[in-house]
Amino acid sequence: QVQLVESGGGSEQAGGSLRLSCAVSGSTYSSSCMGWFRQAPGKKREGVAVISSGGDTTYYVESVKGRFSVSRDNAKNYLYLQMNSLKPEDTAMYYCAARRLTCGLAPFDFDTYSYWGRGTQVTVSS
Repeated sequence: QVQLVESGGGSEQAGGSLRLSCAVSGSTYSSSCMGWFRQAPGKKREGVAVISSGGDTTYYVESVKGRFSVSRDNAKNYLYLQMNSLKPEDTAMYYCAARRLTCGLAPFDFDTYSYWGRGTQVTVSS
């Protein structure tokens, strides 16, 4: 069983930065593909960034490339999302998620992720 708890959300002005954290408990953490997803009101949930179990491979949705960076600390059981140059369209509830399936196969398919946190709200004002 894997439990995920997000933190670090908040309100920020456009151009600012936030760092999200996801505390992970469960013995399978180090072997899990992990990712960040977001969902804005009235919109579908979308994948933002995904990182392989060893942290050597990452995937980003086009809209955040060059602005967001995903990382993980397997020793501390944490997943991070550094968000820079924030835009109002980044406003959403952000979730961390984990799955056993390798990241290389449909990394942004949220139906393949078995474990989810409750989310942390990010609001960016113009």
